[in-house]
Amino acid sequence: MGLLNKILGNASEVSVEQLLKKYGRLLIDGEQIELGFSLLRDVFMFTNKRLILIDIQGITGSKVEYKSLPYKSISRFSLETSGTFDLDAELKIWISSENLPSVSKKFNKSIDVYEVQRYLASKVM
Repeated sequence: MGLLNKILGNASEVSVEQLLKKYGRLLIDGEQIELGFSLLRDVFMFTNKRLILIDIQGITGSKVEYKSLPYKSISRFSLETSGTFDLDAELKIWISSENLPSVSKKFNKSIDVYEVQRYLASKVM
């Protein structure tokens, strides 16, 4: 089911150690990765200072876009939980005064989306 979830675009959790090994050079002094998730190839991680989105592009994956969203730029977010027949929950994040969400990520049922929401709320509020 793990591969199916990734193909469907559902995030699964990645250990902080794995993220540090691969993306530690993105961090500034005093910054620590606290939560991380991966999709088929893409990764997003929450640090103590910002949300980092890693978009791996192209067939070979050699082109990578790194987006950094400081928590102070997040104006609102929503969480849609999974239902009886849904396989996923969805987190949407709006930046500043944009009308549409800038970030939309789906989580499989193995992720406690309430914990992700609680974490984000503690950083934004």
